[in-house]
Amino acid sequence: MEPNETDEAAVTRELVEETGLSVTVGRLVGSVERPAPNGVFLIFDYECQVTSGVLRAGDDASDVAWVDSATLATLQTAPGLLEALSDWNCLPRA
Repeated sequence: MEPNETDEAAVTRELVEETGLSVTVGRLVGSVERPAPNGVFLIFDYECQVTSGVLRAGDDASDVAWVDSATLATLQTAPGLLEALSDWNCLPRA
């Protein structure tokens, strides 16, 4: 996040930068803590509705795709991601 930036502004900015998509930010669905060099990263995940743009990988990803739950289950993901998405009722539909 940038100094004095709201969560909504940060989510909107990051999604454009990293995916090419403009969104309307909705409700907070969950949060996690991850280790960081000088403490922890607090990560807040929000429900979003795409309003425009074309999905593309940003500069820190080699690929990006919309996937269903069967395909997601075959992908390598960060530890705990699928459990968190399941707990938050945010897994993709079949």
